[in-house]
Amino acid sequence: MLNGKVRLSVCATLLTFAAGLTTPAVAQATPTRIPVTETAHNAPATYGRATYLIDATTGKVALSKQGTERMPVASLTKAMTALVVLKEAKLTDTVTITSADVRHADDNGGTSADLRPGERVAVKDLLYGLMLPSGADAAYALARTYGPGLDGFVGKMNATARQLGMKDTKYVNADGLPMSGGDGYSTARDQARLAEVALRDATFRTVTSSQSHYVPRTAAHRSHTWTNTNKMLGTPGALGVKTGFTRAAGYCLTFAADRDGHRLIGVILGESASNRRFDTAQSLIEWARTA
Repeated sequence: MLNGKVRLSVCATLLTFAAGLTTPAVAQATPTRIPVTETAHNAPATYGRATYLIDATTGKVALSKQGTERMPVASLTKAMTALVVLKEAKLTDTVTITSADVRHADDNGGTSADLRPGERVAVKDLLYGLMLPSGADAAYALARTYGPGLDGFVGKMNATARQLGMKDTKYVNADGLPMSGGDGYSTARDQARLAEVALRDATFRTVTSSQSHYVPRTAAHRSHTWTNTNKMLGTPGALGVKTGFTRAAGYCLTFAADRDGHRLIGVILGESASNRRFDTAQSLIEWARTA
C-alpha cells in the first residue's frame, strides 16, 4: 500500500492524490504548469512521433516534440495499472490466476509472464510480472481482481488520470493492447506526468529499476524468472520505467534516471526502431545533465 500524502499541483490547481505517495531520495520540486510546447534546438536528434523530457526536480521541460498530441501508448498503459494496484491492494495479497487471464494474453497477441491457471501469486510478484516482461496475463489478473472486474478497474485508471491532470488520456484496458471497440490514447506529456508521480512510490521504483526478478517455486505456484525489457537498466541512475509496442503505437518508452541530484523523466512514442529508442533516451539524459 502507498504511505503518506503528497499534494500535487496541476494547472495551478492543488489536487490531492488520495492514496498518497512516498517521497523519493532525489529532491522533488512541486510540479509546475507545463508549457504546451518547448523544444530545445540543440537537443539530440529524436525519431519517434513524440518525445518529451522533463527535469522533475525543477519542473523544467527540457524538450517537447509533439508532446501534447494524442496517440496510442501500448504497454506504457501498464504503469497506470501498477499505480492503481498499489492504491488498491496489499503487496501480500494473493491473486489466483484463471484460464481467462492466460487466454487474454494468448488470444490478443500480448506479451506474457508465462502464468498458468490455478497459480496463486502474491501481488508484489505479479507487479514484477506486469512490468518486467510486460505480462498481459498479469495485467488482466490484477485488473479483474481489483476492479473488481475489468470495467471497474479501467474506471479507476481513468479516475486516477483525471486526479493527476492527465487531461489528454483515456484508458480502455489494463494492458494497452488494441481493442475492437476502440483504442485508448495518451500523450508523451501525460505519460511523463504519470511516471513522475508513480516513481515517488518506493515499490514502484524498486520494480521498474530491477533488471530481473526470480520467484521460487512453492506449493502455490511454479517458479518464474522475469527479465526487464528496458535495455537502459544498468546505466547510471536508471529507473526504468516501461517499454511498449503495438503496430499502431510503434515502439514506445518511458524512461527515467536520477543524475546529479536531478530526476530526469522522458517519454518516446511512435519510434520505428526498437533499439534506437533506448539509444535516443540515453542521449537525451546525457544532454539534459549539461543543458
